[in-house]
Amino acid sequence: MTSQQKSISNSNQPARFAVIGNPVKHSRSPAIHRMFGEQTGIALEYDRIEAPLDQFEQSVRTFFEQGGRGLNVTVPFKLQAWKLSEKHLSHRAQSALAVNTLWMQNNELHGCNTDGIGLVQDLKRLEVKLSQSRILMIGAGGAARGVMGPLLETGCRHLRVVNRTASRAIDLVKEWKSVIPHQQTEISAGGLDQASIDSGWDLVINASASSLGDAPPDVPGGLYAKNALAYDMMYGAQPTPFMTQATRDGAQRTSDGLGMLVSQAAESFFIWNGIRPKVDPVLLHIRNELQYT
Repeated sequence: MTSQQKSISNSNQPARFAVIGNPVKHSRSPAIHRMFGEQTGIALEYDRIEAPLDQFEQSVRTFFEQGGRGLNVTVPFKLQAWKLSEKHLSHRAQSALAVNTLWMQNNELHGCNTDGIGLVQDLKRLEVKLSQSRILMIGAGGAARGVMGPLLETGCRHLRVVNRTASRAIDLVKEWKSVIPHQQTEISAGGLDQASIDSGWDLVINASASSLGDAPPDVPGGLYAKNALAYDMMYGAQPTPFMTQATRDGAQRTSDGLGMLVSQAAESFFIWNGIRPKVDPVLLHIRNELQYT
């Protein structure tokens, strides 16, 4: 248990946490963390902070100066959070070049990225066999970068990144090959039109923002191997356009990213409090809320 976690457990005051972003009104993080607190017996407050686009650093400083314990960071501030905490970055954050979890330890700002481990944990919950699997990732932006490391650590056989602008996918893969030159997993890249392989993919992950635009990514058909899963990092009350596209294309199963959201939150909660909350009951509650909103 860190000194921060000890101070939380010894304090009679609720520990203060928040999610910071712009916009942030839609965030479900407050509800998720409050349920984690109730589940683990930790008294906490969790708020939303909509920081002006040019005042992120000041907003972070003010939060911690006023006794805040931990911050989740969402768009568009993950790169700025990485720069703010670059003296004390976790291995995950170093490789992702983005931070979504901040905390103070010994009066120094620390940063981690829990997106990738959140994705991997959710895939395990869905009983996806990741070792020796063939994975296609659509998108080469911050969301893709944040999950590359944990995906590669699963021992998958082949990871291909494709993007509307092929050069972005190629550059991302080159970066990883330079960081881990002896990576045993085959890593490849290309444009959306290079998404197919003859044998099909065991897992196709949509890390692009296509579902926000209410349209699926412009990928060719025939992507899916037998028993394949199509996974969209976006989530909603209804199947996303990508999930609908994948079902038509032969994916046996589809999933949105709500489980990833709750799982990455659970990892942040563990970093701050030293206790791992149970994901399943919180995920079920949030899923039910989505159905009736």
